[in-house]
Amino acid sequence: MNVALQINSILTDALKPVEIQVVDQSYLHVGHAGARPEGQTHFEVVITSALFTGKSRIERHRMINDLLFDLLCHQIHALSVKTYAPDDPRK
Repeated sequence: MNVALQINSILTDALKPVEIQVVDQSYLHVGHAGARPEGQTHFEVVITSALFTGKSRIERHRMINDLLFDLLCHQIHALSVKTYAPDDPRK
C-alpha cells in the first residue's frame, strides 16, 4: 500500500474525520535531503474531526504524530498538518 493510503487509513480509523485530505508533495522536494527517488516522503494532511474539539493545536498535532509514529520513523521525511474541529474557522 502506498504511504498516502496508509496515512489516510490510520487517521480515518482512529479519528473518524468528517473530512480528510492526504496530499503527496514529494515531487516538490526531488533532490532535497530525505527525498527518495520513488517519492512518498513528503505529505500534507488536512483533517477535520470532532475528536479535536477542545484540544490545542499542539495536542492535535501530537495525536497525529502518535498515530503515524511508525511511518514517521521509517517512511515519512516531512509532514505538514492542518487540523480542525468541525466548528473551527478555516485559516
